[in-house]
Amino acid sequence: MLIIIGIKGVRVASCRPEKGVLQQTKTEEKEGHQENTSTVCFYTLDLDQMKELNLEFTRCELDAVEGVFLTETIRANWNKIWNFRARPDDLLISTYAKAGTTWIQEIVDMIQQDADLEKCKRATTYKRHPFIEWSLPESFGPIPSGLELAEVTPSPRTLKTHLPVQLVPPSFWDQNCKVIYVARNAKDNLVSYYHFHKMNKMMPEPGTWEEFVEKFMDGKVLWGLWHDHVKGWWEAKDEHRILYLFYEDMKENPKQEIQKVVRFLEKDLKKEVLDKIVEHTSFEKMKSNPMANYTKEFEGIMNHSISPFMRKGAVGDWKNHFTVAQNEKFDQDYKKKMAGTSLNFRSEL
Repeated sequence: MLIIIGIKGVRVASCRPEKGVLQQTKTEEKEGHQENTSTVCFYTLDLDQMKELNLEFTRCELDAVEGVFLTETIRANWNKIWNFRARPDDLLISTYAKAGTTWIQEIVDMIQQDADLEKCKRATTYKRHPFIEWSLPESFGPIPSGLELAEVTPSPRTLKTHLPVQLVPPSFWDQNCKVIYVARNAKDNLVSYYHFHKMNKMMPEPGTWEEFVEKFMDGKVLWGLWHDHVKGWWEAKDEHRILYLFYEDMKENPKQEIQKVVRFLEKDLKKEVLDKIVEHTSFEKMKSNPMANYTKEFEGIMNHSISPFMRKGAVGDWKNHFTVAQNEKFDQDYKKKMAGTSLNFRSEL
């Protein structure tokens, strides 16, 4: 079995042949002219190599950037991330982690591809939409960082971030880029994030459920305090081209919310195309889609037997996790942290 990771535009000289390198050069033709010549370099790791790397790999530690907890690797690469050069036609998708990120990514891709399913299967979500701040320690092997993928992705690019608004590279604002932000109610977001930590060895050790609830309320988790994250982007929407969506609205009326995205992207889709997008991006379809459910990425790192990447996608699942005492304490803390904002969430439908 092979794990294959492809990067467009990487020279073979910069690859690591000891890990197994395949090279493919592709030249696209358009209207009789030759253009977009690119080299695709594939890193291949057999399963034994992946297991060997996995044994050496330990869960990441957190380090703060301007008071926000990020991974040590992100912190080490922060200057490159902060100085990332956005392009005017970039679209940035932003969320707090486990707030519907992959869902909105698939919706956007379907809209951009006019609901052509084959085009949406061209690559996994990780490769279609570079995750700009993400990278793994060098000890894990030659897996491309989000910055590397972004640099070789042709325009127009759709990019992803979990950064709070104040840490987004300023070039996105300088270039007046469009941003789609999805927010999910805090309790369901916390539950999903906890299960994600358990199944994903790239994340910090979550501890017990009780410990994770406390970490989440204190902002001592990757990408910082949820309350500040959603409020920061909410306030920024009046100053920048930001479409702010709510996970709960998307669950309740997906067609209506997808139409908002269509208008924001200045697209004109026929009814049958819109209906196809609604069907393809349902939770049931997404959960079984190998191009979106992360069963084709990071094998040995994400353990789907512990918890699937797409677990339930429900609104109100927090009731199955919070004790009465935890819920009361969380509500009191939430009221303090969310005081003064016009931002409102629904924790059940």
